[in-house]
Formats: sequence, C-alpha cells, structure tokens
Amino acid sequence: RTPAIDHQPTPAIHLAPQPTMTLPRSSINAIRSNLDRAVSSKDPAAIATAIDVPLTNVVVGSPSGDGTSNSSGSVHREQLKVDSVDWSNVLNYLLDVHLAIVSNDLASIYEAQSSLHSAVNHNLSSTKGNWLIPGIHTVCRNTHRAAALADEFVNRNAGTKNDHKRLQNAVTLLQASYSKTLNDRVELRPNEPLSEEGSKKVGVLYIVNQLFSMYFQLNTLRLCKNLLKPVESRSIHESGTMGEMVTYRYYVGRLNMFEDQYELAEQNFDYALKHCHKSAVANKKRILNYLIPVKLLRGRLPTTKLLEKYSLYEFVPLLNGMRTGNLMEFSDGLMKNQDLFIRRGTYLLLEKCKMICYRNLFKRIWKIVGTEQIKLDYIAASFKWLGMPIDLDEVECILANLIFKSFIRGYLSHAKRVLVLSKKDPFPTAKVIK
Repeated sequence: RTPAIDHQPTPAIHLAPQPTMTLPRSSINAIRSNLDRAVSSKDPAAIATAIDVPLTNVVVGSPSGDGTSNSSGSVHREQLKVDSVDWSNVLNYLLDVHLAIVSNDLASIYEAQSSLHSAVNHNLSSTKGNWLIPGIHTVCRNTHRAAALADEFVNRNAGTKNDHKRLQNAVTLLQASYSKTLNDRVELRPNEPLSEEGSKKVGVLYIVNQLFSMYFQLNTLRLCKNLLKPVESRSIHESGTMGEMVTYRYYVGRLNMFEDQYELAEQNFDYALKHCHKSAVANKKRILNYLIPVKLLRGRLPTTKLLEKYSLYEFVPLLNGMRTGNLMEFSDGLMKNQDLFIRRGTYLLLEKCKMICYRNLFKRIWKIVGTEQIKLDYIAASFKWLGMPIDLDEVECILANLIFKSFIRGYLSHAKRVLVLSKKDPFPTAKVIK
C-alpha cells in the first residue's frame, strides 16, 4: 500500500533586507575629519582639497557597480555641524561620490556629485565672506567633468552622440553657483585675500569660464551673451587671476569669431596668447587654433617657425598657398583637414581666405605680363596650369568680387574680356592687411 503523501504547509522564508553598501568606517572618519578641520578653520585651500574627489582615476568603461544611481538621497547618515551651520548633507554626498568612484559607476558618480554641488551651493548662502569660493570652484569643475564622463558613457553604450542630458543638468547647477556669487552684496575689492569679510564676486569669473566651456560643448552660444554683460559691466573680467582672465578672453574671442567680429576676436586672442603662461604649451596651441585663421583672413601670415614650434602643420599648405597664390595647394590643404577645421568651427572662416589667395595669384600674373591690361585668357590659362580649369565667366565673377572688396583696383571689360588695372597701386596692401 502506497503511503499517503503528507501535505505539510511550507514554512515562510523571511529574507533579511540587504544592508546598504557604504564606505569603510576608516575612510568615512578620514573624509569627515578633513572636512571638519577645513570648515572649522575656514581655510580656503583646505576646503577645496576636502571637497575634491579623484575623478581623474575614473575610466569610461563597464561599471563594477549595478549601474543604478541613488536619486532618493544619500546612503550615508553622518552628522556634521560647524558654527551653527549644518554640513551633514555636504559630508554625506561627498562620501557617496567616493563610494561611486570605487565602483566606477558613472551614473552614480554624477548623481552624487550633482547632489554634493547642490549642498555646497546651499551652504554658500549660509556662510559669511568668500573663504568657501575655492570649494565652489572645485565642485563646479568636478560637476562639469562628471557630467561629461557620464554622457560619454551613455552615448558609447547606446551608440549615439547627442545625449547631453547630464551636461544640461550640470549647467543649471553652475548657473546657481554663478547667481549666488554674482549677487553678493559685499563690494568686490581686487586682490583682496579670501576671508570672512570678502566678496563672493571673486568667484564669478572661474564659474563663467566653466559655463562658457559647457555652452560651447552644447552648442548653445546664445546663452554666452547672458554672462557677458553682467561680468563686463562690473569689470569682473579684469579682476580675476591671470589664468581666469586668459581663459575668459579665449572664449570671448571664439564668440567674436562666430559673430564675424574679427577685429575684436583678434584682440582677445592676442591678449590670451600674450598672457598665457609660458609653460602652458597646450593652451597656447588651443589659442593659436583660432588666432591663426582670424589673422589669415586679415592678411597676416604666421611664420613657418611658429607653426613648427606648436606642431600646427595643418596650416602649412594654407600658408604656402596664400603666400604664392597657389590655389591647388590651398584647396588641397583645406580639403585634407576639412573634418578637423569643421570640428573647431573654423572651416568657413578659412574658406574665406581663398579670396586673398586669388588676389595674390592675379598679382603674380600681372607681374609676369607686365601691363595694366590683362586678357582673361591668361588668367584662365593659369587656372588650367594649376589643375583647376574654369571658364571665362567664372574668371569674371572672381575678379568682380575682388574689385568689389577693393582687393584689386581696376575694372572689367566684358566685351573685350580684359581686366584693366589701375596704374597706381592696383593691388593695395592696406585693403588686405587690416
């Protein structure tokens, strides 16, 4: 006889909640101690060091964490109060950033860093003086960096290029820092040491430069105008550190360039290059990437020695083509580095330099022919010899533009197909070199 199966109820299994992962107590104590000491002493350099996080060690790859970010609040529950100001949120979100860095979890890193930024912004309003400004600068830099890394990671995984959600969110955090520093009621005194009586306006220029960088990355240049007027009306752009003023002039020069204000652009780039630290070779090269195209358009050709010194070899064929009127060399150089110039935003500017190349070619033809009346057939023949054959109507069109721009003095005889040059200074240098 088969024994009956005993249907006993299965006992319920109660799963204990998994403990939330936090930093080791030794790490928490060290970070807490550094922050407490810096805030208590109101040491500007110490507060910047205490709030800083090692984002340079973060790699854009597969996170070792679960890839989820904690948006409901900090996982740490530490308490810190100094001089009646609560620093608990700053401490806890700082610990969260360090924890996310250990996991190399870019989503969590940015989430924690943005929360840390908000907490520091809040405490900036609760503190007197400007001793917290280096700390604000640190979180602004790290928020920008964390947002860029998180966006890069998301775009790489999704196979896209235009997801800038985190960078756009970071802009609002930096705008809040900008407003809190700009609207401080204490009068700004240049070169005044950071203290409990100083003006928070001393921190404006650094934040503006970070915002400029983010606006250029997001291609929202119209927002730059919102920063220029408040800063320049208060002369804040003239009272920062030399590094901040150089960076400011660099971005304003780029903005001038995109608005076709080439004279202003040249002035700003010249200032940035002249005052850039002599050992900052990479920064000087960045400035020259934009200064050289502006100067080329204004007829000022750099030396080959300068291009070699900063490894700016992409400009060599353009320089040689403009100097000798060799349109083929100029066009080939422009086409070869087209993608590079488009990324920088200088391609259309460099294409305008072709008019100077035309002008120098026609000047050479005039010297060879030796007369003020030049048959258009001669000019067409020179284009053919360069490997760029064009018909006489195109020659007339090019010449008409050069005459209109005053690069050439003379007139065209359509009936006779002849260019008649002025007997006095037919190729005025003053109209080219401005």
